[in-house]
Amino acid sequence: MTTPTQPPARVRVTSSRRRAIRHLDRPVAEELTEQTRLGDVYVAGLMRAQLRLSASVLLVAALLLGAVPLALAIWPELRLLRIGPLPVLWLVLGVAVYPAAVIGARYYTRASENLEATFVDVIDKT
Repeated sequence: MTTPTQPPARVRVTSSRRRAIRHLDRPVAEELTEQTRLGDVYVAGLMRAQLRLSASVLLVAALLLGAVPLALAIWPELRLLRIGPLPVLWLVLGVAVYPAAVIGARYYTRASENLEATFVDVIDKT
């Protein structure tokens, strides 16, 4: 026959290290200024986002400008079109390119500022 066993007595465990280092959350801004690994990760993320934005704007510009010679290769009669005394090709390449470049530059500037504002918001929240 088995006898009922009593649970072991409770023991209070204390640390012998009274001066243990407490883990404190560091602000991300401090990580950036001290150039730690975490700060480098944040900056690398911002740089990747800006690179994607730059590549996308450049790709759109290259496709738009590349479409002109392609259109001329497909439809050679476009070379003969004229609006008044000027060929359409001159108007497209000499006039229409500049508003497109300004629109692309404004888009890039605004999108880049939004990326940086989001980056600052992430830093300020932590």
